[in-house]
Amino acid sequence: MKTAAFHTLGCKLNFAETSTIARQLTDAGYEKVSFEEKASVYIINTCSVTEAADKECRFHIRRALKANPDGLVIIIGCYAQLKPEEIAEMEGVDMVLGAKEKFNILSYLDDLEKTENFGVVHSCEIEEADFFIGSYSIGDRTRAFLKVQDGCDYKCTYCTIPLARGISRSDTIENVVRNAQEIAEKGIKEIVLTGVNIGDYGKGEFGNKKHDHTFLDLIKALDQVEGVERIRISSIEPNLLKDESIELVARSERFVPHFHIPLQSGSDVLLKKMKRRYLTQLYADRITKIRKVMPDAAIGVDVIVGFPGETQELFLETYHFLSNLPISYLHVFTYSERENTEAAAMEGAVPVQERKKRNKMLRILSEKKKTAFYESQLGKRFPVLWEHENKEGAMYGFTENYIRVQKPFDADSINQIEVVSLQQIENDGSVSIIPAFDRFLERV
Repeated sequence: MKTAAFHTLGCKLNFAETSTIARQLTDAGYEKVSFEEKASVYIINTCSVTEAADKECRFHIRRALKANPDGLVIIIGCYAQLKPEEIAEMEGVDMVLGAKEKFNILSYLDDLEKTENFGVVHSCEIEEADFFIGSYSIGDRTRAFLKVQDGCDYKCTYCTIPLARGISRSDTIENVVRNAQEIAEKGIKEIVLTGVNIGDYGKGEFGNKKHDHTFLDLIKALDQVEGVERIRISSIEPNLLKDESIELVARSERFVPHFHIPLQSGSDVLLKKMKRRYLTQLYADRITKIRKVMPDAAIGVDVIVGFPGETQELFLETYHFLSNLPISYLHVFTYSERENTEAAAMEGAVPVQERKKRNKMLRILSEKKKTAFYESQLGKRFPVLWEHENKEGAMYGFTENYIRVQKPFDADSINQIEVVSLQQIENDGSVSIIPAFDRFLERV
């Protein structure tokens, strides 16, 4: 029996694509096994967002070789597209597949042999990645990541994603709905929409610039899919999050009140240097709109610290802007120079230690925001989707508005939606609950 093991680094989109590639191999007769087990082939799906991409890649190559020194090691993903030759020189790598080739992995496997020095490279020019492959992950019994869009046409000066994934392009509404129905039929209760720039949904499969449909058209169609209990929007640019979409989520029975909206900087000076497509006023307006129609919504924010030219004064602009926004939590990224980006050549580099200091300040602010948000929800009732893990006698789940809750483990609750009342914040940051009287949610 041929066996295959997979490890995924990075974003939800990578998880969706790994799962799709895994299904290709199982359909072809491979048995999927744990990454720690002896396998015929190990596939590592890489990320390029952090500067530690090479270290992470090497670490998981060593893990694979420890499990089976004779196993084939294949590297795919954004890092593989950006630096295929560099990866091919890493000890133990047998093949590197770029953005176009990763979905054709089966056509390369039969003739692949263990190499001694230099891995085989199959990598296209990124301009050739002008097609769309629909994907979704089903590794978790409670939620699935559903890919609806890929690539990006934005030119943010710090970002390599367009170089790694190509132009913005989308699946058809018909295919997305079909995939959502398949997910629902597998008993999975929650779908998370994912892509590189999902608010740009609608550009055709081959990246034609005319939008055949809009993001609003997409979520309207998904809101009608029977059997799907919850749909969560992963991350969406503020300039592409329109009032109509916010209002649809507010009145929907399926879309949950949770938004993750990248900011990157609270300084208009830096937003312009980053070539973002909005300024702070538009961002604040989006938050105000959400809070008006969904007072209990969770709102997450991405922010970058240490961008070139970020003086102490400009950093404090960001800090105070975020401090005054009614948001729920932050994802804080420390800027790192990336090859072939405009920002890497900019003057005004911030010392690394200062970048770390600013990151810590915003992470502390994030904890304060999260605690304040959780405290504002105590005593209220929400549906919770319980997950399957038993963690030292406790099980965890998330409310619709992304509050992590816990209760004693109960196998009958796994993958069930239960209405609960939020009680108090525990030492691990989750919230304890008591069941509501009408505790189990059934869709009529």
